[in-house]
Amino acid sequence: MALTESTMLSLGTLAPDFSLTDVVSGKTVERDDFKGKNGLLVLFICTHCPYVKHIEKGIAALGHDYRHKSLGIVAISANDAAKYPDDAPEGLKEQAESLGFAFPYLYDETQEVAKAYEAACTPDIFLFDSDFKLVYRGQFDESRPGSDVPVTGSDLRGAIDELLANLPVNGDQKASIGCNIKWKA
Repeated sequence: MALTESTMLSLGTLAPDFSLTDVVSGKTVERDDFKGKNGLLVLFICTHCPYVKHIEKGIAALGHDYRHKSLGIVAISANDAAKYPDDAPEGLKEQAESLGFAFPYLYDETQEVAKAYEAACTPDIFLFDSDFKLVYRGQFDESRPGSDVPVTGSDLRGAIDELLANLPVNGDQKASIGCNIKWKA
């Protein structure tokens, strides 16, 4: 595991297009499926990273809490499943079902989507407005594995709440930190 920070993509960046398969339903999900929503949350996660494992119940809770709001949510895993078999679609499906994810969990086998988003770590979090412009990229909250800080999702929830209330999203954002994405050779 190489501890890695998110690249902190420039605010205002347009969300790259994607068309990926949901590991649970088998359906294709595209960025433009979320047109008409007030925002789109894209989470790069995986099954085995201790930083994701630490917040995965919080991610699941966030999905349930916002499922009836005008917010699209997708999780994407881009890790090399040949080297990390737990991150193959079957493992991702098991994670999504066991946690009750209320959003699609997509597999980026070619890693092209992760590269387009400049995703660097898991978790890597991107929140876009209704025009698919980046308004938040950063940490879920201050909690880390081994810390006594509870998992609340406060940083991300604050940004989502500001976006959904049509308020400017606070620009004071802290990089997410976690395991590096497992790139193919």
